[in-house]
Amino acid sequence: MFPIRPYRSTGILGSASGAAAAALKARAAEWEIDLIETPDSLALHLWGCELALVRDGASARLELSAPERRLIGNLQDTATTLFEEQGLSIRWDNVDEGALAPGLSLMRVVGVAARTPGFLRVRVSGEDAARFGEGSLHFRLLLPPAGRKPHWPRIAASGRTVWPEGPDAPHRAVYTVAAQRGDWVDFDIFRHADSPTCDWADRARPGDPVGLIGPGGGGCPEAGRLWLFGDETALPAIARMLDQARGEVQAVLRAAPADLAELARDPRVSRCDDLLAALDAAGFDAAQDRHVWFAGPAHEAREARRRLAARGLSRREFTAAAYWG
Repeated sequence: MFPIRPYRSTGILGSASGAAAAALKARAAEWEIDLIETPDSLALHLWGCELALVRDGASARLELSAPERRLIGNLQDTATTLFEEQGLSIRWDNVDEGALAPGLSLMRVVGVAARTPGFLRVRVSGEDAARFGEGSLHFRLLLPPAGRKPHWPRIAASGRTVWPEGPDAPHRAVYTVAAQRGDWVDFDIFRHADSPTCDWADRARPGDPVGLIGPGGGGCPEAGRLWLFGDETALPAIARMLDQARGEVQAVLRAAPADLAELARDPRVSRCDDLLAALDAAGFDAAQDRHVWFAGPAHEAREARRRLAARGLSRREFTAAAYWG
């Protein structure tokens, strides 16, 4: 069954089809996304959307389709940025100039409370909250600088998202939706030193403004056998995937026992002191319909990627994400 993508946009690139095709191929390779190529077009699929470069002799146009309006804005931003790097400009048929960045919802703090010794639970509310309970697990949290009026990213006439800079630049970090009901969203913050988000949470008061962009970043992998490995920063994502997984799941976490209190009652969950050693010991080599998900510091994610590939897993059979570092 093909996904329904009722929202569309077209952009004209002019007489630069060769350079545009080369740029799109290079980016698809960088992102490890397959390209569908015909004599007259190149197409790639991401976020459930399609971005197609259609060639007509020396000229070219971009055709975008998406299941949500906000994702059209994301595609316009992505394409505009990509081709501007090659000195190419796009003339879009429609741009929401001056609007908030695609997928940006303005919300207010409801409250902050200690959840475990290492985590804070934050609740925010806003009229777009329900969107964050569907599909992907993650969102980007935008925090205005302390003591300054909030300035939010907005869409320029080019289709590109323009972010506030200098003293007005918001802090932006990615978090996992822990729960969503009605007009509120909950998320958990791992307490650690030198964290702008932790500093903000310590001083946050009900009514303080925040921005949430998303949802995005993928959801629970669809697999009959799923292995999850992560450190403290990945604990909220692993907790959500344990709830959503449809097949057999095993999860290994490197986290303080007190922070694992709730998950420790789940027989699918175990604790370790060395994530890479736990990854090496896992018996997923002969499994069918498998997926291995790994998240932690950047250097461990790189090493996990190397080890998984060496064990014969294809790039579609594993995820190795750098959550920090």
